[in-house]
Amino acid sequence: MWITRVSINNPVFATMVMIGIMVLGVFSYARLRVEQMPDVTLPYVDIETQYPGASPEVVETDVSKPIEYAVNTVSGVKRIYSNSREGRSQVFVEFRLGTDVTRAIQDARDKIALVRPTFPRDVKDPQVVRVEIEDNRPTVSLAVLSPTVGLRELSSLTDQTVVKALENIPGVAQVVVNGRVTRQILIQIRPSALASLGIGVDQVMSAVQNANQDVPAGRITRGHNDSIVRVEGKIKDPAQFGRIIIAQQGGGPVYLSQIADVIDGEKEQDSISRINGRPSITIDIRKAQDANIVETGRGVREAIEGLKSRLPQDVEVRLVYSQADEVERSIARVKATIIEGGLLTVLIVFLFLHSWRSTVITGLTLPIAVIATFIALYAFGFTLNMMTLMALSLCIALLIDDAIVVRENIVRHLTMGKTHLAAAREGTDEIGLAVMATTFAIVAVFVPIAFMKGIIGQFFFQFGLTVAVAVLVSLFVSFTLDPMLSSLWRDPPGSRFSRVPWLGRFMDRVERVIEWIHGIYGRLLDWAISDRRRRVYVPSIRLWTALRTGRWHALKPHWATITNRGIVLWTALLIFFSSFGLLPFIGKELTPQVDESFISLRLNTPVGTSLESTDGKVREVEAALKQFPEIVLAMTTVGSFDGRNYARVNLRLTDRGERARSQKELERSIRAALKPIPGIELALGYDRPIWVNLLGPDPETLKGLINDFAERVAKVPGIADMETSEKAANPALSIRLNNDAAADLGISVQQVGATVRPLLAGETVSYWLGPDGQNYEVNVQLPKEGRRLASDLGNLYISTNKRGPDGDLRMVPLRQVAEIVETTSPQIIKRQDLQRRVALYANAEGRPSGNVGDDVRKIIDATSLPPGYRFAVAGQQEDTQESMAALVSALGLAIIFIYLVLASQFASFMQPVAIMASLPFTLIGVLLALLLTNTTLNLFSMIGFVMLMGLVTKNAILLVDFANRTRRGGAALHEALLSAGQVRLRPILMTTAAMIFGMLPLALGLGESGETQAPMGRAIIGGVITSTLLTLIVVPVIYTYLDRLAEWRKARKVARSSRTSGAAGAAATGD
Repeated sequence: MWITRVSINNPVFATMVMIGIMVLGVFSYARLRVEQMPDVTLPYVDIETQYPGASPEVVETDVSKPIEYAVNTVSGVKRIYSNSREGRSQVFVEFRLGTDVTRAIQDARDKIALVRPTFPRDVKDPQVVRVEIEDNRPTVSLAVLSPTVGLRELSSLTDQTVVKALENIPGVAQVVVNGRVTRQILIQIRPSALASLGIGVDQVMSAVQNANQDVPAGRITRGHNDSIVRVEGKIKDPAQFGRIIIAQQGGGPVYLSQIADVIDGEKEQDSISRINGRPSITIDIRKAQDANIVETGRGVREAIEGLKSRLPQDVEVRLVYSQADEVERSIARVKATIIEGGLLTVLIVFLFLHSWRSTVITGLTLPIAVIATFIALYAFGFTLNMMTLMALSLCIALLIDDAIVVRENIVRHLTMGKTHLAAAREGTDEIGLAVMATTFAIVAVFVPIAFMKGIIGQFFFQFGLTVAVAVLVSLFVSFTLDPMLSSLWRDPPGSRFSRVPWLGRFMDRVERVIEWIHGIYGRLLDWAISDRRRRVYVPSIRLWTALRTGRWHALKPHWATITNRGIVLWTALLIFFSSFGLLPFIGKELTPQVDESFISLRLNTPVGTSLESTDGKVREVEAALKQFPEIVLAMTTVGSFDGRNYARVNLRLTDRGERARSQKELERSIRAALKPIPGIELALGYDRPIWVNLLGPDPETLKGLINDFAERVAKVPGIADMETSEKAANPALSIRLNNDAAADLGISVQQVGATVRPLLAGETVSYWLGPDGQNYEVNVQLPKEGRRLASDLGNLYISTNKRGPDGDLRMVPLRQVAEIVETTSPQIIKRQDLQRRVALYANAEGRPSGNVGDDVRKIIDATSLPPGYRFAVAGQQEDTQESMAALVSALGLAIIFIYLVLASQFASFMQPVAIMASLPFTLIGVLLALLLTNTTLNLFSMIGFVMLMGLVTKNAILLVDFANRTRRGGAALHEALLSAGQVRLRPILMTTAAMIFGMLPLALGLGESGETQAPMGRAIIGGVITSTLLTLIVVPVIYTYLDRLAEWRKARKVARSSRTSGAAGAAATGD
C-alpha cells in the first residue's frame, strides 16, 4: 500500500507526523470542556403565569386554556401539557425535534400577546422561557445553618449575601431558597373597626401606598447651583405606619392604628428546611442547559470559600449535594477503565507474540489513536462527557485490533525467512485490504448509531462518531507507524527472555497451549468441512409429513444421510433458535439502576393538611431513618411547589465501598421502615418509571376510570409507590352572591373579590426600606385567628353605593348579600393536548421496570374505554419504545452497510453472506452473558449488541480473505480453508482475547456509574466469545456451500451456453 511504502521509506517523516498528532491531541484535550452528558437541544418551552388567589378551576378556564389554544397554532408543536394550581398556571410545550426553539419561543410570545387582553385584570404577564433543566434533581444543594443565629437573621444573610454570590456564578440559571423566615411589616386588619368607621379595604391599601413613598418634585436653581426637590414620605420606623391617616371623619383623622394592628413580624412560612434535624435554610441551584456542570460546581465551591470571610464566624454554608462531584468521579472512573483496559490488551499482545518489541510496536497504537481522537472531538465541538469517554473505553480493544493483525502477519513473514523490510512491506500489503474491510465494517455500524432519531439519537451522536474516528485513526497508525517500526526495530537473536528465565518458561507454556488449540482446531475444522456422510434419525421430517398428508404410517423410524457440514449447519441453527428461549428469563428496562449513594424520598399527606401538620409527619419519618447507619446526611424540605402537604427528604449515603448494603437494598429497607407511619404516601426517586396518562373530556368519568385502572395495576408484581394524580379535593368555600340584594346595594362580584382577596390571601401594598438597606414587604391581611372559620368570612364588611344619614357610604356584612357554601376544589388540574388528563405513577421494586411496564401495558390493552377517552404511555415506557425503535433502525442500517462494504471488498455478491453468517451467533452469547450476570436487556446492552455486528465480522473477514488468496494461488477448496484456519487462528485468538480483556474493566462495573456501562461490556464479551467459537467452524462450512453453489451456477451457465451453441450449429447445418 502506498501509505505504508511512504512511511517505511521516510521513517523520520512518519515519526514527526505521529509526534505532531500527539501534540495536537494533547492541545485539544486541554481545551475540551468536561460535561456529564453531550449538549442536547431539548425542544421544550415552559409558560408560567401567576393569578394570585385564583382557584385551580378559575386558573384553568381563564388562563391555561386560552394559552393552550393560542400556542397550539405554533408551527412544530408536538404536545401540550398544562397544570393549573391555586394562583398559578404552567403550560409546557414540546416541539418536534429539529424545530428552531428560539423562533418557536418568539412565535409563542406573539400568540399569547393576542389573547393577553382577554385575561382577568389581576393575571400577571406570562413568562415564556426555554426549558433549561435537564434533570429534576438540583445541580447543587447547599444548607445555611448556625448554632446561634436565628432563622430570621439567617434568612436575611442568605438573601443579601449568599444568594447574590450564587447568582453571579457563570452557568447558574436558578437559585431556589427553602425554609426562609422573612421579615415583613404586617398590617392586620380589624374588620369590625372598618365596618364601624365605614372604611373599605381599598381605602386602607391606597392610603398606605400613598403615604409610604418619596415623590420627586423637580429642581430649583439657586445662583450657580441646581437643587433637586423631593417630597419625603418614606417611613423610617415600622411603628410610624400606625400614624398613617386613612380618612377624615367627624372633623378628625382616622389613623391606621385605629383599624389595624401594625406588627414588625415575619412572613408566613411556605416551606420548612432541616439538615439532620437542625433548622436551616436550604438552597437548590440549577445550571443553565448550555452551562458546564463541572465548572458550575467548581464555581459554587469557590463561592462558598469566598463567603466565609463575608459571613459571621458561626454561620456555615455547607455543601450538601453536588452533581458535579458525581460527574467528576464518574469521569475519573471511566478514564481509569480506559487505562486498565489498555494495559490488559497490551498484556494479551505480549502473551501471544512473546516479544517486548512487538508489544511496544502494537501497543503504541492505543495512546496515539486515543489522543488523536481528541483532535476530532475538539474540531467537532464535542465535550469530554460520559458518552465520548464510554466510546473510547469501548473501543480500546478495537484500536489495537488492526495493529495486532498487521504485526502478526509481519512476524509470520519474518518466520518465512524474509528481511524485516520485505516482511513489513509484503506482510502489510497482504493483509491490508482485509484490515481495511474490518475497520470499515465497524465504521458502518457506528455511523447509523450516531444518526439515530429522537432524543436518544442526540445523546448517542457523539458516541458513534467518537468510535468511528478512533478506529479510523488506528487504521492509519497500523498502516504507517507499525510497518515502519517493524522494518527498523528488530528482535535480537537468541532467547528473548535470557535475563528473566521464569518469564521464558511461562511463555513456552503459553505457546504450547496455543499450539494445542491449533491442533484441536485443525482436526475439528477438517472434520467439519468434509463431505463424509452419516446416517441420522430425523423424526421431525416424518412428523411434518404425517401432519401434512394424514399418512400416520410415515411416523415409522426413518433414517437419512447427512454430511458433517450439514451437522455443523443444523447444530448452529439449533443453537441460534434456542437462544430465543432465554429472553423470558432476562429483565428489561430503559437504563440500568445506578448506585449513586443518594436516595430521594417524596412524601405527601392528605390534601388540605397544613404545613405544620405535614412537618409533624415528616419528623416521624426523620426519626425512623435514624436506624440506618448508612445515612450520613438527611436534607428535609417541607412544603414545595406542589403544595403544603408535600415534602422531600434527600439522603446522602456513605460511599458504596464503605457499606454492606447496596442502594437497592437500602431502598427496600426504608420502604419497610416507613410503611407503619400512618397518614403519609411515600415515593422514592424524582421520576418514576411507570407513568400512564388517561385523557378524556369529563373529569368525573376520568376519575372513575383511573381509579379502576389503578386497582388492577396495584396487583402487578413489582409495583411500588403507586399514586394517581386524582387526589381528594381541597376543602373550599364558595361565595355565591344574592344577585338581587347585591344589585340593590350596588355590589359587584369584582368588588367582593377585591375586598376579600387581600384580607384572606394578603396583598403587598408597599415596601419598607430597613436600616440594612433591604426592602421588606408591607402586607395587608386578616390575622390568622380571623381566617379560620366560615363565619369569619361572613362577617367581613363590603362597601356599598348607599350612604347613611351622616353621608358616609354604608358597609354591609358579606353574609347579607352572599351565601357562603362549603365545597371542594381540586388541588391541581392537569391537561394534555387540549383535554383533561389524569395520570398514574409507580416505581418498580424486585422486578425490572421494563417487565413491570409490559404487564401494565397488557392491562391497558385489555381495558375498554368509552368513546373519546384514551391511554397515553409516558415517561420511561415511552422512551423505551422510541429508543428500541431507533436501535432496530440502526441495526438494520448497520447490516446493510456491512454488506455493502464486504461486497465491495470481495467483489462478490455471495461471499459476504458467508461472513455475515457469523452475525446471528452473537445473540446466544449476549443473552447468556446477561442471564449469568443478572443484567437486564436495556439501552446500553442493546447498543453493545448492535456494536457486535461490526466486531464479529472481523474474524470471518480474515478467514475468507486468506482462503481466497490461497485458492487464487492454486490450492483446492479443502486445503485453502484448512490453511486459512491454521494461519489466521492466532490473530483471531489474539484480537478476541484483546477484546475480552479490554472490555473486562468495563464489564465489572466498578466505581461510580459503573452499572451504566457494565451491560454494554458484558453483552460484547458474551457475543464475542460465542461468535468467535462458532465463526471458526460455521463460516468455513457456509463458504463451502456457497462455493458449491457458485460452481453449480457456473456449470449451469456453461451448459446453457453449450446448448445455445449446439442449437445455433444445427440451425446453420439445416440451412
